[in-house]
This record gives sequence, structure tokens and C-alpha cells, in this order.
Amino acid sequence: MKILITGAAGFIGSNLAKGLLVRGHSVIGLDNLSQGFLLNIEDFKEHPEFQFVEGDVRDSGLLEKITVGCDLIVHLAAFKIPRYSDALDTLLINAMGTKVILDAAVKNKVAKAMIASTSDVYGKNPAVPFSEDSDLVIGRPEVKRWSYAISKMFEEQLVFGYHERHGINAVAMRFFGGYGPNQHLTWWGGPQSVFIGAALDNEPISIHGDGMQTRSFTYIGDHVDGIIACAEREAANNQVFNLGNTREITIRDLGIKIWNMIRPGSEPKLNYIPYETFGKYEDVQRRVPNIAKARSLLGFEPQVDLDAGLKVTIPWQVKRRQALGISTPEIPVGK
Repeated sequence: MKILITGAAGFIGSNLAKGLLVRGHSVIGLDNLSQGFLLNIEDFKEHPEFQFVEGDVRDSGLLEKITVGCDLIVHLAAFKIPRYSDALDTLLINAMGTKVILDAAVKNKVAKAMIASTSDVYGKNPAVPFSEDSDLVIGRPEVKRWSYAISKMFEEQLVFGYHERHGINAVAMRFFGGYGPNQHLTWWGGPQSVFIGAALDNEPISIHGDGMQTRSFTYIGDHVDGIIACAEREAANNQVFNLGNTREITIRDLGIKIWNMIRPGSEPKLNYIPYETFGKYEDVQRRVPNIAKARSLLGFEPQVDLDAGLKVTIPWQVKRRQALGISTPEIPVGK
């Protein structure tokens, strides 16, 4: 297949592009490099079946041009939960970018469009684990952290709306806690990225709230396997899937685990940051997927547990920091 990936120089996109090339697909990678990095595609940028295009998903003329002849679009480009900024970019980039992608797909008769959604859409629903038919319970509009979930809920409705009107096959993938090589080193990449950086620097790990909120973290290789199954299997068409690991861990325990892996034998340094620091803020206390549907229709089964994944991710982050010129001590991590 000829496949367009938006956000191809980002975390998921770069790992997916590599996986698709290995499987013999042709890949066009689009990224405006606002949050992605050329370092992420260094290993395969010269591959004969890969083409990189620097550009924005809201550029309708560009999207109409590069989707010609494509069989599939995997739309990953997005803005995330605003912690230290306002919500407008998250809302507008995610909504407008997805509409432009889908319009281009319809015009060029692309058979299938897959969009990246998020476990955050389940919001404050207390009934875990979440299945795809669980209610989506979102907080008040003046709490900006919900802008990401709302933008993704809109994207899900949009892609299925285009399926209903235009017949394009649609897939929405709700990712749970991705981590691994090529992850962003800031909060954009998730708590594990920041926790690893803090432990490497021998600085306190910043934990929002009391750290008792739980998440399930999924190694990037498992996410890529799930995405490729959605791409290649007709059974995935016009469905929503949870893609994630089912193991649950508190954010506090994640911080302690990472500290002990990097600095064994020393007391973990933890710095608790009150939610009030971010203004009006609401967190999700538990987030765990039910993946029965993905198991049944996709054959999806996470293979990498958190300890094994971190033993790969931490040394990668050391090397990435060194490549970026960030001073990093020589620590025998991942042993």
C-alpha cells in the first residue's frame, strides 16, 4: 500500500513509518517539525519507499497534492493537553487538520482514513477498565485540560461522519500511555519522559497532585503492531479500538521505578506539584483499557511489559540527550 502518515517525524509516526517500510509498504511522511524531529527519521529517510514532506496538516493544497495515489492515511499529527499554554491551538489544529485530511482523502478517493484518538476521551468515567462502548465523561469547558479530549472526540465523530456521507473506511485508535524510543523529552511525551530526564539529572521528579492517579503505559512497538493491524485488516474498517497495555501503575510508583532503575540504591527525589498550579485543572484518577475487541478483531496483544520497555527507553533517552548536546552523566542504566 501507499500510505500517508501525518506527524511522521513525531514519536508514534516515526516508529510506525519504520514498521510499515519493513513490511514492504510505501510511505509518505508529513510533519511541520513543530514537535517532531528529523533525528527520528534518520534511520530510514533515504529508504527508496519513503518520502518526507515538511508541511502543515492544515495546508489543503499540500494535502490534496500528496494524497494522490494513496491507499491509506494514518493521521497522527496533533496538539496535546495544554498544561503550560492555552487551549486554542489544541482545539483548532486538531479539528481543522483532521477536516483537511479527510477532504483530501475524499477528493483523491483514498480508501481508508485512520485517526489517532486517545484514552483521554473516557475522561472522568469511573468505570474501569474502559471498553470502546464506555461513556465519555468530560468536565467543564472552563477547565482547559479537557480541550484535547474534546478535540479528539470531535475527530472521531468527523471521521465516521465522512464514512457515512462519502463511504471512506474509517478507524479511530484510542492510544493508552505510549512510551519508548523517539518519545518527546518534555511533558509532550508523557510523564515517563520527564521522570527519566529528572533522574538522569539527579533532580526531583515532578509529580502532579498526590501521584495516586493510575495509568497503563504501552511500549511503542506494541502500539505500532496495533496500528499496522488496523491498516492491513478489513475487520478493522469503521471501528473504534482501544490500543494499550492493561497493566495499571500509579504515577508515584512510576516515578520511583524510573528513579531506582537509573539511580539504584539512592532515595528517590519526588516533588509534588499541586493541581492548583495549573489554574482550574481536573485529572483522571484511573485509566485502564479493555482490549477484548482489539484482541478479537486485530489479534492485538501487548508483548512488552513496563520494566522491559523502560530498559530500552532509558538508554535511548541518554543517547538522544547526548545527540542534542544535553549534558548527561554516564549511568549504567538498563542493565
